[in-house]
This record gives sequence, C-alpha cells and structure tokens, in this order.
Amino acid sequence: MALLHRKNVLRKNLHGKLTFACYINTLLIMRMLSVLKTWGPVLALFVVLAACNSTRSITGQTFGEPISAKEAITYDDLLKKLDGKDSLAVKVRGTVEGVCQAKGCWMNIVSAKNPSQESMFVKFKDYGFFMPKDIAGREVIMQGYAYREVTPVDELKHYAEDEGKSQAEIDAITQPKVELKFMASGVMLVDQAKQ
Repeated sequence: MALLHRKNVLRKNLHGKLTFACYINTLLIMRMLSVLKTWGPVLALFVVLAACNSTRSITGQTFGEPISAKEAITYDDLLKKLDGKDSLAVKVRGTVEGVCQAKGCWMNIVSAKNPSQESMFVKFKDYGFFMPKDIAGREVIMQGYAYREVTPVDELKHYAEDEGKSQAEIDAITQPKVELKFMASGVMLVDQAKQ
C-alpha cells in the first residue's frame, strides 16, 4: 500500500525526485512524532532527572582572585596527590577547622570525611585578603599551591595566640613542626545551603 501511495505522489509532480525525497522526509518525521507520542513523556522525565542529578552549581562568597568550584578535588584527594611531591598547584575543597581570630589572615583546613587527618595551614597570597573569623565548620574551595614546610617555634606560638589558645598551650610549644601548608590565591566560602 505504501509503495502504491509513493508512486501516486511521484506521478502528481513534475519534480519526482524532489517530491519523493520530501515524501520520505515526511514519513520519517511522522514516524519520529509517533515515537515521541509514545515515548515523549518518558524521554522528558529522563531529561529532567538527568538535569537534577547533574553537578549542582556551587556558589559562594569569593575572596582574592575569582574562583569557581569546577575541577576542585577533595582534601583527601589532595593528600594522595601530594604524596612524594614537594608542592602541587591545585584547586581543593575542605572544611574550615579554625581561623585567625585577630584578622582572619590564615585558616586551618581539614577533611570533611576524616577530620582527624592532618590539618592544612592556609595563608593568602601577598597578604591580599582575609577570611571572616566566624567560619569554622564551613566548606571552602581554594585555588593555589599546597606544600610542606617547617614552621619555627616563634611562628607556631604567634599562630596559637592568634587562634586564642591559652598561655599554657602556647608555652607548651617548644619544637618546630613540619606542616602541610597552602598558599591560596582565591577562596570561595561555599553557601551553607549548598554544603
């Protein structure tokens, strides 16, 4: 029947090839619409669910150079990647453990999954920006360099004072310490609703 119909269409038009191609295209479109009529709602649901499950847009207040969450690795992944290296340029996510209570000029970062792991001491490039002093427990994304460095006793005592530790805790610091550090050129304080 379809073949007979095609022949009739070809006879009705002087431009047989063009009409036959248009006819084939029309059949294909009608077939696609038929499929969409049956599977369209399922397809639409799939698209909506895929969009909902895609990487959510992470927003927050930025400090220093502009930064996005794109390609940020977790603090745990940073520790793995840094193993055996002296430094690493990276964008990393972590949880704020503490902030300088004098100015907000440094912060300590820990793993969100393993807060008992080694913390990372973070300073800000060229002393160019500071963090709010009340962000302990919040998630941040930082762009910069991770490295290990020996921190002398006088500097450790200074940071302990900035953190608001007791005089007894400060006096107990008697040895330099090899620390994981980070020089951040930009930091995003992730909005609390997105954490």
